[in-house]
Amino acid sequence: MRLVTYTLDDGPHVLGARTDPDHVVDLAALAAHAGVELPLDLLSFVRAGAPARDTAARLLAAGPSGWPAGAVHRIAEVSLRAPLRPGKIIGVGLNYVEHVAESSRSLDTDKDLPPRPVLFSKPATAVTGPGQPILHNADLTTQLDWECELAVVIGRTAFRVSEEEAYDHVFGYSIVNDISARDQRRSGQWFFSKGQDSYAPFGPAVVTADDVPDPMDLDLSLRVNGVTKQKSNTRHMLFPIARLIADISSGVTLEPGDVIATGSPSGVGAGMVPPEFLHPGDTVEATVEGIGTLTNPVVDAR
Repeated sequence: MRLVTYTLDDGPHVLGARTDPDHVVDLAALAAHAGVELPLDLLSFVRAGAPARDTAARLLAAGPSGWPAGAVHRIAEVSLRAPLRPGKIIGVGLNYVEHVAESSRSLDTDKDLPPRPVLFSKPATAVTGPGQPILHNADLTTQLDWECELAVVIGRTAFRVSEEEAYDHVFGYSIVNDISARDQRRSGQWFFSKGQDSYAPFGPAVVTADDVPDPMDLDLSLRVNGVTKQKSNTRHMLFPIARLIADISSGVTLEPGDVIATGSPSGVGAGMVPPEFLHPGDTVEATVEGIGTLTNPVVDAR
């Protein structure tokens, strides 16, 4: 399933399933028509586990002929929002070999490959949705940068799980654009650099794990104003998804709805010669194969 959160005519947030590129189905409307219950938002849906997924799949399998009038909307008629507000967002730094090399040249990080995942956090207040602005405050940064990343959405509580058990705790996958103010690192700490409001564009959908056959073989790319800046594949991760989940959960409980941003390939602005950064008026498009494209404008926030 390709699950989205949307609004219609600036109304409340609605949990939907994108059944094809042009249409979205209101899952609450399907449930009401069938006389069954489903959670009304994606975070609650994730927490409800397999029963909610099975019910939604059964309702969708009925097809348009079995859906009530008014449950289906054209994508052009709705506004997609961030799929959910995570309890926590755990970022992974330096998780692609070529990005380690470019970061050591441009960001003074260690040139050697990290022996364990490099972790940081973003607050939930950093999340913004498809089409929503990335805030550029020139009083705080002149080095606003991009990073296209596969996002892992946790579906079951995970604490001290093994790599072999890791995928049993994954609900699905999405995209995070790990926006960074490179000139706001403070004594090597990344929280303010990466945690400001709008610095975690997220979406446009969460695709359930059963519809992503191999998350470790997905093309990902990023464009700024239509020009490709990043292009890679998740198979080039230094620490694969299972290792990340095992490492994080060795000391931190992962809860349903938490998001792991699995790291950026090379091609970030700070690594360009000369460096390139985002400015008001720019448009950023982050794409992951099988997930979609997350598009955000950059606006002046002063």
